[in-house]
Amino acid sequence: MNTRTLGATGPTVSALGLGLMGMSDLYGASDEAESIATIHAALDAGITLLDTGDFYGMGHNEMLLRDALRGRNRDNAVISVKFGALRDIEGGWNGTDLRPAAIKNFLAYTLRRLGTDHVDIYRPARLTPDVPVEDVMGTLADLVKAGDVRHIGLSEVSAETLRRAHAVHPVADLQLEYSLISRDPEAEILPTARESGIGVTAYGVLSRGLISGHWSPQRQTGVTDFRSHLPRFAGANLDHNLALVDALRTVAEARGVTVAQIAIAWVLSRGENIVPLVGARRRERLTEALGAAAFTLTEADLAAIEAAVPSGAAAGSRYGEAQMALLDSERA
Repeated sequence: MNTRTLGATGPTVSALGLGLMGMSDLYGASDEAESIATIHAALDAGITLLDTGDFYGMGHNEMLLRDALRGRNRDNAVISVKFGALRDIEGGWNGTDLRPAAIKNFLAYTLRRLGTDHVDIYRPARLTPDVPVEDVMGTLADLVKAGDVRHIGLSEVSAETLRRAHAVHPVADLQLEYSLISRDPEAEILPTARESGIGVTAYGVLSRGLISGHWSPQRQTGVTDFRSHLPRFAGANLDHNLALVDALRTVAEARGVTVAQIAIAWVLSRGENIVPLVGARRRERLTEALGAAAFTLTEADLAAIEAAVPSGAAAGSRYGEAQMALLDSERA
């Protein structure tokens, strides 16, 4: 597994990271034993970056990771944790809390659940208007000084917010959704990160399975699968987006790879400061994703991909209207 460094001040990590959210939450039922086996397979393949959140399964995801790392060398894993989201007993969402006392409380619980004395990268999942990003960064900087956090990350923030945050304390990496059908960050956010020496960890590189090559119009999503509420998976939008996948499949087959592999490889090709997070929940899907790091796209490949899936070609927004309104990265 090749490595990449997350920005000028961040850690060196595997060129692919593993996103753990779906092993606990939001994508329907999962198999805990298979999830742990998948994490083990990722570590054995050289993946070091493991991305979780304290609200994924309301703590379950962190405890799952703790169990997966038991008996392993903790120093071989770079653990990235998102925090801030509030949940209720039924699993619903109750906003975000970024007050200093809340951040310190979140971290204390995270360290206990993970069974570790530090988090490698700690980041608020979303920002809120009531707490300026400078104040959030100040609190996180104190945690870095204390040794409880090694690096500070951010998630889904605008270029302006990223510059303001970086002026307070170095930001190791910015996490945001970036894929063939989610390319808005190319206009301003990605250039700002590159110029500022900030890494990027890209989630949703397969658009939550939509451009994996494995989705079909007949596929049913259960009530606990949040994709049933996403505009890109609904009605005529889904038909349009799967037609893009069919066009991408032609390019992939000509290269002798799968749709998922060429979509992940495309994100890998966008810059050495970008690390794609793959959300494999099973070893089979992990093996497929790992194949994306085994080949390099040529200029001809990139041109063919661009022709098949041009920027802005997707139908529907990546979240529903209410969720989009919470994204600092989507604000003008």
